[in-house]
Amino acid sequence: MIKEENNNSLDWVYYVLGLFFGILTAVITTGSFGGAILGGIIGFIFGAIFLNGIVKGRQY
Repeated sequence: MIKEENNNSLDWVYYVLGLFFGILTAVITTGSFGGAILGGIIGFIFGAIFLNGIVKGRQY
């Protein structure tokens, strides 16, 4: 039997979750479109920090 390795990268999931929940949090707290954009940017940055700082090099 030949074992196939999964080479699909799921890094994009962290970025999408950070973006989504950043927008959701900003809309709930501010209720404005500008706040949603700012919250999405901040959420995206936190997703990148989480991916590159906490999960970096972890084996799945």
